Amino acid sequence: MSTVHQSDIKDRPARLTVGVVGAGRVGPALAASLQLAGHHPVAVSGVSDASRRRAEAMLPGVPLVTPAEVLQRADLVLLTVPDDTLPGLVAGLAETGAVRPGQLLVHTSGRYGTAVLDPALRAGALPLALHPAMTFTGTPVDVQRLAGCSFGVTAPEQLRLAAEALVVEMGGEPEWISEENRPLYHAALALGSNHLITLVAQSMELLRAAGVDAPDRMLGPLLGAALDNALRSGDAALTGPVARGDAGTVSAHITELRKHAPGTVEGYLAMARATADRALAGGLLKPELAEDLLGVLARGTNPTGPNPTDNEEDR
Repeated sequence: MSTVHQSDIKDRPARLTVGVVGAGRVGPALAASLQLAGHHPVAVSGVSDASRRRAEAMLPGVPLVTPAEVLQRADLVLLTVPDDTLPGLVAGLAETGAVRPGQLLVHTSGRYGTAVLDPALRAGALPLALHPAMTFTGTPVDVQRLAGCSFGVTAPEQLRLAAEALVVEMGGEPEWISEENRPLYHAALALGSNHLITLVAQSMELLRAAGVDAPDRMLGPLLGAALDNALRSGDAALTGPVARGDAGTVSAHITELRKHAPGTVEGYLAMARATADRALAGGLLKPELAEDLLGVLARGTNPTGPNPTDNEEDR
């Protein structure tokens, strides 16, 4: 394996030519941010019509070329392709001789560290993994959202300063993630951000079904406060019928969801069980109330079976 030398960084020009391989939602935004910092986007590749339109809108005047040509023209190359595509892309670029010695090769996958770039490293490239912890829309607003955004950074020690500088120039804050912790780091972000969107979308649909004309206006202040409380206080911020042990209310919820939105029941039960476990562990949910609640949740999984908490003393 090639060794990265400090001189490779020190001799590098202050301003870099930038190329993008994969004009999805992320690549053009990062390149536009680097352009604001004084770097020079010179080439971009994209396959779909949507990616090409996105590149033209966010990087006007930057030519659309093949991936190999992007590497030929740029000092710094952003590999912004789907996670499952990345290993094959890197291997292919290295095998065809597209990678140049001393070239900064940056991928933005949350899942991978720098090991996925080993084929390019052996060809003399300088590998960086810079993952912005942000959701992207593919519009210019993404550039503004990078201000203060954390980046999960993995890099050889010799490239630490270069990685930090690039993140700061894009407006972000570097957070170092070890190679072995990248999958766990990425799972944590997906659990919080991707699943949040699903939960919010389901909640909006249910509110519309309940006759609410503007579910977004109703949910905005509530969800904003809940998120703020959760970030400040963690499990201590838990409220609602599960944390209180209101088994009757939770049972009514399950009944209504089965009637109006059966596709949401499984998710509701899973989140209610997880919430109950955390509320119990944190001392918010009293054990004597938890028994009935957990019985309702178990019955929710098998609505035609007997109620595990149902006995003569309860009647």
